[in-house]
Amino acid sequence: MAPMKQRSVAKTSPKKTSPKKTSPTPKVPKSAMTDTQKTALKKHMDNHKDLKDLSPSQLKSHRAKMASRLRKGMSMSQAHRDIVKGS
Repeated sequence: MAPMKQRSVAKTSPKKTSPKKTSPTPKVPKSAMTDTQKTALKKHMDNHKDLKDLSPSQLKSHRAKMASRLRKGMSMSQAHRDIVKGS
């Protein structure tokens, strides 16, 4: 048998594509907290402080999570439910 001829394959460099930068969740424009939201958050946190159900570091984390959700437009009860559900 005669040896098979090898085809010459043109070498091409792979196209460099930049990965698309997309966030996993749609971004919601954040706004500053209103005075009523601040007051409600303070009352909510005082309630947790009185219950003594969270350590100081947990209180700080809970406050930050609540504030973040309030800035996104959630109500106090929605925000609290969302945090408790995630734990």
